[in-house]
Amino acid sequence: MSEKRINPWEEQLKVVKKVSEIMGLEPAFYEVVSRPKAILQVSLPIKMDDGSVRVFEAFRIHHNDARGPCKGGIRYHPHVDLDTEKALAAWMTWKCAVVNLPYGGAKGGIACNPKELSRGELERLTRAYAAAIAGFVGVDLDIPAPDVGTDAQIMAWFVDEYYKITGRIIPGVITAKPICIGGSLGRTAATGRGVFFTAVEASKKYGIPIKGARVAIQGYGNVAYHSALNFYEAGAKIVAVSDSKGGIYCRDGLNPEKVMEHKRKTGTVSGFPGCEEIGSKGPLTVECDILVPAAMENQLTEENAGDVKAKLIVEGANGPTTPEADKILEEKGVVVIPDILANAGGVTVSYFEWVQNRMGYYWTAEEVDERLRRVMTQAFRDVTEQAEKYEISPRYGAYALAFGRVAEAMRVRGII
Repeated sequence: MSEKRINPWEEQLKVVKKVSEIMGLEPAFYEVVSRPKAILQVSLPIKMDDGSVRVFEAFRIHHNDARGPCKGGIRYHPHVDLDTEKALAAWMTWKCAVVNLPYGGAKGGIACNPKELSRGELERLTRAYAAAIAGFVGVDLDIPAPDVGTDAQIMAWFVDEYYKITGRIIPGVITAKPICIGGSLGRTAATGRGVFFTAVEASKKYGIPIKGARVAIQGYGNVAYHSALNFYEAGAKIVAVSDSKGGIYCRDGLNPEKVMEHKRKTGTVSGFPGCEEIGSKGPLTVECDILVPAAMENQLTEENAGDVKAKLIVEGANGPTTPEADKILEEKGVVVIPDILANAGGVTVSYFEWVQNRMGYYWTAEEVDERLRRVMTQAFRDVTEQAEKYEISPRYGAYALAFGRVAEAMRVRGII
């Protein structure tokens, strides 16, 4: 039986409406944020290595800029579409507000499978995308960064093309660049590090010690891997991980670095010696104390939420849990630390990179890490305060915090 198609834009609108009503916000707030400020959709004809021409659909969305220039990643994935990008842009608005960054939300992407493209094809595609959206981004307008399917090299091609088009070298126009062209130390591991810092605070509040905890992680990309490393180094036991090709479970625990070595050699975590094969979604329902969904959106649904055995979920991915799944998890007593808090480490260090680019002075890795820890710790406390004030879940508490900050900016600017 095929899975029900879930529209992420419509799902996040349900949450916006419900929480804004709980807070008693004016209806004008919902009217504004339920529509992106601007949408750019382009077609990119690319000459492939075999001489043929393929046309790729691409997007860049500005959701809201009440608090500052828009900020959000660039995604290369076959399932990139308008509603997904709109939802991701909105999540960036809320995420930046939760950690109190002076940004609004944006997102962009190209509908493609980067694993099927050669390096030359990826570069041509990236440069074409940069040229197409160059007038839509800027250091004080919209600052892109990597997302699923993109990395520092793609950011480097993007920024190089932007420099050629504008005739100016402005490093802060994009973040998560290679260190040698203005990137920040600590950016690669930042999202996973932020997941860990948030989990540490949650473990204190909810009485689930990190040391000795059984941790299951869905995904094994950048966020999942660095989350796993941090938990492992803190004494937790990584019992399950997965990627798009499969998943593995080991009751005695996994060494994240050895699993990554295996993945680099074989292209998947599947087949790692001494493990039970559990499939890509397997980590979501294995016996564990802490679950980190760090793959894609809409992974925990009403179909599988009842089978979750974790006591604490820390969302490393954007939108991994549907509202229907949230209800089930809340009824089961599972604590969910939401994406707009838990995975905000990446955008926080992207902000640090932007600041460093603009002042032309760069911090040490230790300075970046300590600043990140302080931001994530304070954000967790702020979210907890809102959740307790309105007697709502941590997810709704995070949205309440974000909505309050965005609404305040909209009021003083005269938008609402």
